[in-house]
This record gives sequence, structure tokens and C-alpha cells, in this order.
Amino acid sequence: MHLLYLDDAGSVKNPNEQYLVLGGVSVFEAQSHWVTQELDQLAENIDPVDPHGVEFHASEIFSRRSMPWKGMNRDQARAAIKAVLQVLTKSYETARAFACVVHKDSFPNQDPMEIAFEDLCKRFDLFLERVNANQDGDTQRGLLILDKTTYETTLQQLALKFRTLGTHWGVIQNIADTPLFVNSQASRVIQLADHVAYSVFRLYQANDTQYFNVIASRFDSEEGKIHGLGACAAEINLLRKRRIGPYFPDFSANRTTMHLKIVKIWPRFSTFSLRSFLRRRLLVHKERDNPTCMCIACFSRRYAAQ
Repeated sequence: MHLLYLDDAGSVKNPNEQYLVLGGVSVFEAQSHWVTQELDQLAENIDPVDPHGVEFHASEIFSRRSMPWKGMNRDQARAAIKAVLQVLTKSYETARAFACVVHKDSFPNQDPMEIAFEDLCKRFDLFLERVNANQDGDTQRGLLILDKTTYETTLQQLALKFRTLGTHWGVIQNIADTPLFVNSQASRVIQLADHVAYSVFRLYQANDTQYFNVIASRFDSEEGKIHGLGACAAEINLLRKRRIGPYFPDFSANRTTMHLKIVKIWPRFSTFSLRSFLRRRLLVHKERDNPTCMCIACFSRRYAAQ
């Protein structure tokens, strides 16, 4: 069984933050013990007297307002966050990072947490589908594990709905049960998930690449296409400047475009909706032949031609 541990970064209600991120790490069930051991060892280096009292919470480490982070300087705090993220980079290839970032103002009448959760449920489901396609009869299921939150009841109901009625991209077929919610202090893997989400949040909110670059290569991908990192905004230009180096998140102009991208990547879905959408909905743009134009029309036309 594959376990997807998730935590959030950013606040739904904070008007000073443009983005909300839900992210984490998927590990095979036996790997969670190894991750716990690695982070326990790191905790012993930080506080040999009470290592089990050390909780790795990225925003607290970054702010250095509470012990044991209060006694660190800025460089030491940054190094501590990177050390946690490096546990993911050292793990087996079956460990994959997942995250979805939502531009909050783009969805004023929707809950960004629910948008991100739906997006990640389908990404994880498609990851499991690929895993099972390469297995000889050994079908793997997945389980979602999240930090305890006020969204517990809502997300459990959403997960049940996704398995029965489906998401915007179809029914969830490979996730075994409703999500489990645990106290982050009791789970080292949830603490790692917190750092994954925070690294993506810093990338989008502050254009700070140093944490994201540590784990960028570990997002779920296949044949050069990154499937584990999604971004939702009303306009692609809101996300354009956040592309870093060779890493291209799955930019999504809106919920319809997100659906069309899944259609394009996964051939088992019909591509008729994509072609009809491009024929009837997209206006001819004056820069149609400009390969660098990032308007929705030109971007979608280039994507459809791939």
C-alpha cells in the first residue's frame, strides 16, 4: 500500500497571503519507518536531551519564535528546513512528492482547500494507476493521511463523494478508504509533508526557490512530465513567473483547463472535448505564431499540438 501524507501551508483566511498549498509525500508502507528513523536522528542532533519533543514544523523553524528554534540564527534555521527535505531526496525512488497550489483570489466563491484536495486525490489516483499498470497482478491501493484540522469532516465527506460520484476528472478507483487524520506531533512523515508544502508555498508566495530546489526532482513524474505538482489560478499569467529552471508545474488556467490537461496526458479519456473547446471557445490571438505568448488561447493551442 502507498501512503500519501498531506499537510497545508498558507492560510485560507489570511488576506496577506495570495496562495494556499496542500502538499506532501507518498511512501510505500514500509518506508514510513525509515523516514521516522531519519527524522528522529535529526531531532537528536538538535536536542539530545529531549529529541521526541522536537516537532519539525517548517513555518516555526523559519520564524525562530519558539524553542528549540529560537536560539538559531537565520542560516541555521534554513539549514534545518533543508535537512528535513533532504530526507525525501535520500529515500527510495518509490517516494514521490505531491502538491497543489491555489491562487485564492481566483476562486472567491470556492474553498481553496477543497480545490487542492480534489486535485491531489486525482493525481494520487493516477499515480497508483501507473504503478498498477507495471505490476503483475500485485495491485496497490492508496491511503490519504492528513494532519488534524478543522477540515477533517469536510475532507472525509469529499473523499467519499469522489469514490462514488467522481471528481471533475472521473471516479477515484485506487484509494482504499476515507482519509485518516493524525496529530502531526506523533507522525514524523506528516512533519516531512509539512516541509514539502511549505517549500512550494515559499516558491509561490515569496519567490523563494531555495527549499523547493531541494525536492524539485522528487515530484511525481513520467517521461519528463511532472504530474505531482499542480497549480490553479484564473489566469496562467498569475503563475507564469513561478516556473523555476527545468521544473514546470501543471499550470491550470481554470477548472475546465485542468480537465483538458488530464485528458491530454491520459489517453484513456476522449480528446474530443479538447478539440471542440479549442475550435469553438478560443479566439484567434494576434500573436498566434509567437511561441512565447502565455495567454490562455496560445498556451492551450500549443499544448493541444504536442
